[in-house]
Amino acid sequence: MANAVTSLCCVVLAAVVVVFAQKRSLQGARVQYERMGSDVTMQCGTLEADASVTWKVNGTDVKAQRVEQGSRLILKQVDLSTSGLYSCFQDPGGERRDQINLRVGTPPKDPVVMCRSNTYPKGFYCSWHLQHLTYIPTEFEVQVKHNQRSLDVQRDPIHKNRCNVKFPELFSTFKYRVNVTAINALGQASTIISFDEFNIVKPDPPEKVVATPIPNNVRRLEVTWNSPSTWPDVENFPLKYFLRYRPLIREQWQHVELSDSTSHTITDAYAGKEYIIQVAAKDMEIGTWSDWSVAVHATPWIDEPRQSTSTTEAEVVIETTPSTAPPSAKPRLSVPVDDCRALAGSSLLLLASTLLSVVW
Repeated sequence: MANAVTSLCCVVLAAVVVVFAQKRSLQGARVQYERMGSDVTMQCGTLEADASVTWKVNGTDVKAQRVEQGSRLILKQVDLSTSGLYSCFQDPGGERRDQINLRVGTPPKDPVVMCRSNTYPKGFYCSWHLQHLTYIPTEFEVQVKHNQRSLDVQRDPIHKNRCNVKFPELFSTFKYRVNVTAINALGQASTIISFDEFNIVKPDPPEKVVATPIPNNVRRLEVTWNSPSTWPDVENFPLKYFLRYRPLIREQWQHVELSDSTSHTITDAYAGKEYIIQVAAKDMEIGTWSDWSVAVHATPWIDEPRQSTSTTEAEVVIETTPSTAPPSAKPRLSVPVDDCRALAGSSLLLLASTLLSVVW
């Protein structure tokens, strides 16, 4: 057991040493970014062009399609598998002269940008993403302008590709202009969008939606919900709501639009059928509807069957209750074997005498 533990410790220690060595090597290596599909030339430090050099990638022989020209290594039509840590050694002593961390990727394409205000009238946020991976580090620069004035942009502490902007004024007729630029070592691309204040207002879905049956009403459900907690001022900027519901047995929704109420009684539910219910919210005057809330399920009140105590029903229950054991069959009388033989013999004598009397 001790030997097994010692061997395991040695393996773990060796792995840690390898990882540490790789990290140290990467820290000392210079990074070279190259475009996917291109031919790449790597120079071994400051050695002369005709120096004799041996190349390795991640500690092993280079297997990619290549051309070696003195102190230079040319890789043909690189792809993602070509990325790695390349080391060059000067012959014949085998001294390492240089290390290159080759990173193969692509330049960014135009980012997709979206802006929305779910905290109206405080401000709005903009988010962005790339439709295609670049495989190398890519940064984003964001500029927001309103009436030719640059606005303060705060990067979101939770969401990486998001920023927050405060409204400089409400009910403005000037458009907002947002420019997002994606930048990496191989290139850059930008997307510019512009919008009016009232077009980006979209609340978050209502919260804590609850549907409960109403006692002794087999066709009613009471639905309640809360305004989205992200909406900062419901009193001065009230919301209206849109309720939809349907039984699980049907695909068609029924809809009800409500002013500023956070409850509604469904009065036309099918008795005994399970319902699915969702709610959306919208500013009273501007913007668009929120996404639907989390769906809740509920079934209207179901009458419990009453227990009858009539004598007839009691008798039926008694008669139909199975007994603990089936009734036994009536016993059959047994006759000894000798008696059977005597009885058979006398019967034959009687039959013979009867036949003789008839003949005579």
